[in-house]
Amino acid sequence: MRFWLAVLLLAASASTVAASRVVSLAPSLSEIVVELDSADLLVGVLDGGERPPILKNLPSVGRYGQLDIERLLSLKPDLLLLWPGSIGPAQREQLKALGIPIYVAEPHGLDQLITQIQDIATQLGRPERGVQRAAQLRLRLEALRQRYRRETPVPVFYQVWDRPLYTVGGRQIISDALAVCGARNVFADLSVPAPQVSVESVLQRQPQMILATDQAQLDAWKAWPVAQGRLLRVDDKGLERPSGQMIEATARLCGLIAPDR
Repeated sequence: MRFWLAVLLLAASASTVAASRVVSLAPSLSEIVVELDSADLLVGVLDGGERPPILKNLPSVGRYGQLDIERLLSLKPDLLLLWPGSIGPAQREQLKALGIPIYVAEPHGLDQLITQIQDIATQLGRPERGVQRAAQLRLRLEALRQRYRRETPVPVFYQVWDRPLYTVGGRQIISDALAVCGARNVFADLSVPAPQVSVESVLQRQPQMILATDQAQLDAWKAWPVAQGRLLRVDDKGLERPSGQMIEATARLCGLIAPDR
């Protein structure tokens, strides 16, 4: 009897052992680990843009779409943090076959993002940090919703690229950030994260504002009637990284869209 009790206790403890060697397969996920004061658990990252200074010397396991699986295995990870879009379908299947625990994060809204931050903290064995961080972010997000809420949201076109013309669909987290700011993504009915659209389709949906990260892209709209609305440049790259900092990036977006509030 004692033997079987010991076996059960050992199995239970093994199932709750926290990760100690983590590889992050997206810059936003690396950023979340840093925000949770858990960078000491990272042994490798997938590169894509500038790293947080604390991760400067960590080994790389490749870049977006180009995962070096042999390099990853050499780091002996016991947890992989994965954003599906960071690597191709074939390599995602390879990772599943390796038997290494994988946490998949692909938030479609800010509330879901906050929940996933809390879940990642639990995966890292530091749940109290996740609870604290999530509580702070939820309070800030609710305050933004209350401050910028409109009875009739402002129709907005958010431009991602111009050649060809890309925007964000309704299941892309930036669309939710716009909603927090009292705006309505005019292409929210599209489920594709980054749909290609035409100038004509934009004009048909009659946005009152056009947002883009590049001034030249905004200037191109001056040739069209939509220029009678507002052309707003989004200088903040924080909206492109779904980590905890995106809540403050959303606050800055709200200030751009509705400075009078």
